[in-house]
Amino acid sequence: MSEPELIPLARPALGEREEELVLEVLRSGRLSLGPTLERFEREFADRLGVPDAVAVSSGTAALHLGVRALGWGEGDEVVTAPFSFVASANCLLYERVKPVFCDIDPVTLNLDPVAARDAIDEQTVGLLPVDILGYPAALPELERIASEGGLTLLQDSCEALGAVDRDGRAVGSRGHLAAFAFYANKQMTTGEGGMLAVSEPELAAALRSERNQGRAPDMDWVEHDRLGFNYRLTDIQAALGIAQLERLDEMLGARERAAALYTAGLAALDQGAQAGEGDPAGLVLPCADRETERRSWFVYAVRLPASADREAVVADLAQRGVQAKAYMPAIHLMPHLRERFGYREGQFPAAEDASARLLALPFFPGIEEAQVERVCEALGEALRGNWT
Repeated sequence: MSEPELIPLARPALGEREEELVLEVLRSGRLSLGPTLERFEREFADRLGVPDAVAVSSGTAALHLGVRALGWGEGDEVVTAPFSFVASANCLLYERVKPVFCDIDPVTLNLDPVAARDAIDEQTVGLLPVDILGYPAALPELERIASEGGLTLLQDSCEALGAVDRDGRAVGSRGHLAAFAFYANKQMTTGEGGMLAVSEPELAAALRSERNQGRAPDMDWVEHDRLGFNYRLTDIQAALGIAQLERLDEMLGARERAAALYTAGLAALDQGAQAGEGDPAGLVLPCADRETERRSWFVYAVRLPASADREAVVADLAQRGVQAKAYMPAIHLMPHLRERFGYREGQFPAAEDASARLLALPFFPGIEEAQVERVCEALGEALRGNWT
């Protein structure tokens, strides 16, 4: 018996336009720090509605340069979420800043503003909220907290391009520094890459220097006047970014349609279980948009019933040709943070519950309705057979 065709966890949406623009760059001979990079930055800034945007080699690089731009350094503390990709904490450690974690909203999985306010002390210099899994953080409340405390704010929007916050504003467009990422599973991709949304021309110039080993635009190649990094994005990657921007709305719409198919299929699965037809009762789906907030679908992650054996479910799904992944470890319990700062289990219950139960399912713009149906069916079967 043949194995079932694999449904991958993620797959980028690439086509002829991407090939066309990449070939243009290759034929131009200008592969780095050229006009294609400048065009990508300009078009991204226009799309977001911000004065400028600085492209870099990754979302992590964007966050790191953002930390430096805000002057956060040794002895400072920054309040952030423990439920995130590790880069949102590592970017602070690079500059010897202490990440101070606080718990998350159990519904949106974003930084809880009340918990954030309670975590602030005399060493706190800023807030680093994360728009987790594409859902916008509570920026209006967090900005008020920052303003009242004289704090600065760096927004990790690496998973949320296209999201809209409670004030109806595009995520990343509020005037503070905001970082985006273009890894292959994101809403748009340059393979690897990132971007910082910037409001001040002087700051944008400084960031462009820091991404290029500290060299100013008017300096010779080997002359540098400040500490910098090799955080450049190539023109080849920028070409991919331009093509992806051109059809970003199309790709976001495809993701939204895929999410709606999952929500309908998994809701029916859970209702059937509650009626006595199976065991998946207790499956928690991603939260719906609240008021004017609008999620930009990055992944489709469900919270398994507390009694389900997640590792066994992942293995069972793999046998059925469905890739799935636990999403994601609690940062404060990772060894390099736990050992350095003394974090322990039980400190942030909402974050730890999400970390223990969330499962990312196959999700990408080109996923077909039949594939979503197959994933939903496979998940139901896997849950029925794997309980602790």
